[in-house]
Amino acid sequence: MDGQGIGGTLDAVRIGAELGERATLVQFSSAFCQPCRATRRTLAEVARMVDGVAHVEIDAEAHLTLVRELGISRTPTVLVLDADGRIVRRAVGQPRTVDVVAALGQAL
Repeated sequence: MDGQGIGGTLDAVRIGAELGERATLVQFSSAFCQPCRATRRTLAEVARMVDGVAHVEIDAEAHLTLVRELGISRTPTVLVLDADGRIVRRAVGQPRTVDVVAALGQAL
């Protein structure tokens, strides 16, 4: 995950799901996005491996207001939130498991 911290905060109401106790992986996807499926598997696996981490997938087309607010232009886009919902990392494209785990280090 090569994106830099971008600031901003998201909460459970805005993403439509509870935040993780320690961190949250927010994935913006679209219906016909092949890399989104692989990203979903990777993020779900990391969330299972790391205590207190949640994975939330958001359909970009169904949440256009949020997509515009966050400046998301491609799927998959992954945001890493810390325990308080602050966006600490952002990456576009299909991440590798090792990169997701490394990015979580900034949030935990």
